[in-house]
Amino acid sequence: MMEVLVVTGGIGSGKSEVCRILERNGLKAQYNADSKVKELYASCPDLLEKIEEKLQSPVRDSEGRFRPQLLAARIFSDDEALAAVESIVFPALMEDFKAFARRYEASGIIVFESATVLEKPQFEGFGDKIVLVDAPVALRLDRACARDGADREAVKARMQNQKLMNALSEGVSDPRIDAVIVNDSTVAVLEDRVDKIMSDLFGDWRKYSTINNK
Repeated sequence: MMEVLVVTGGIGSGKSEVCRILERNGLKAQYNADSKVKELYASCPDLLEKIEEKLQSPVRDSEGRFRPQLLAARIFSDDEALAAVESIVFPALMEDFKAFARRYEASGIIVFESATVLEKPQFEGFGDKIVLVDAPVALRLDRACARDGADREAVKARMQNQKLMNALSEGVSDPRIDAVIVNDSTVAVLEDRVDKIMSDLFGDWRKYSTINNK
């Protein structure tokens, strides 16, 4: 039976590193929701048409190419516009994931990586197991700045929008989360922590590495 393992975490937490560790150990059926949304914008004209109709403003240039800056400018500081876009995009994302899952249903475990899965109502009840990757806020900030080469104040502004992730980093609990992996040390330490959590959740989880994923 296939299970969906959701890996989530705030900016700079290291959720992508956890996913890479899982992949190195054989869990190759992975779906990066944040990256896939960008692909859908670029590859689905119907999706963009629905967004433009909903927002009553363009998100494409005169040649029909998606322009992220147009969308960002429209939804910036406008929660209603953001919610309207998400009401269109997230159902499309879930349909795409269902198609992905059908292709990999023999894999045993499919990894679903997303930064926003706990914060958006469209994902309510999604996933069989949810793992939060976490680290102190200051450390997450340092990592994100180093990774993106971005200004600290700009990264802070992005982090402030992840209110739930920040609350979880400060010790707030969430009953939807099955396990927390603290990523505040070396990659070797993180590998050990991933192994322990996966063993607690799935038992002999490496047995799924024998599956020949397509």
